[in-house]
Amino acid sequence: MESFITDLKNRFKTGNSVIKLIYINVGLFLIVRLVGVFFILFNVEGIPLLKYLNMPSAPVELLYKPWTIITYMFTHYDFLHILFNMLWLYWFGYIFLQFFNPRQLVGMYLLGGIAGAVFFLLSYNIFPYFQMEAALSSLLGASASVMAIVFAVSFYRKDYEITLLLIGRIKLIYLALFTLLLDMLAITSSNAGGHIAHIGGALLGIWFASRMKEGKDLTAPFNRLIDKIVNIGKSKPKMRVTYKRGETDYEYNTRKHRESVELDIILDKLKRSGYESLSSEEKKRLFDASKK
Repeated sequence: MESFITDLKNRFKTGNSVIKLIYINVGLFLIVRLVGVFFILFNVEGIPLLKYLNMPSAPVELLYKPWTIITYMFTHYDFLHILFNMLWLYWFGYIFLQFFNPRQLVGMYLLGGIAGAVFFLLSYNIFPYFQMEAALSSLLGASASVMAIVFAVSFYRKDYEITLLLIGRIKLIYLALFTLLLDMLAITSSNAGGHIAHIGGALLGIWFASRMKEGKDLTAPFNRLIDKIVNIGKSKPKMRVTYKRGETDYEYNTRKHRESVELDIILDKLKRSGYESLSSEEKKRLFDASKK
């Protein structure tokens, strides 16, 4: 048992951002379910732990539980709910990492979840249709976060194609738009809150893609804020200064031109033959270029 736990810890530490997000979701799912079983054995109705993790639609209640705007996007209770969310996160998270870096993926996951929460909160407190349910409804699940990732990559690379069973090759943007249409048609269904949150995440993903094409990263300020929060109380390491001979203007311009030509060749190969056709060195250069 100890070796199993150690193995899980090592996999989490060495895994990329997609794997870490999946581990967090699955870990919290198991905790919630096990606690639920414990309370059921004592004939306690409901799942008390969920009310501290789900995001309420009532603004007054949210004031007392502000952390739920983050915890809800990692919380699941139904097995099929987390299964499909994690499958989508795995598939489209890796596609996202072909064009963006891991920090942007985490930032998009969190911002997409927040956007979904805001849409959910506003809709349930503005539209008369939801007034009877507004005081009792809550939001949970990673769907809005995953939708943000799907729409970010599909609108950033509108020509990107995937293979679907029984359908064949299809552009990812068509799948994304079809999913959005289904959510819009279902905003008065029994799971209205979830579908509304999906729309919020999707719009955030579209905004991220449009800004990235302009050279602006929406996740950068949010990631810097997270860094500051995480580093509160930590002592700053002493700065070590090293000196390196600078390049002349001619050397710098020559190097940048060479790198630009090499990147254009890789992108052309990617468009013609797909990601798998790239060599390890070409994949590394593409990843390094995405971080600049």
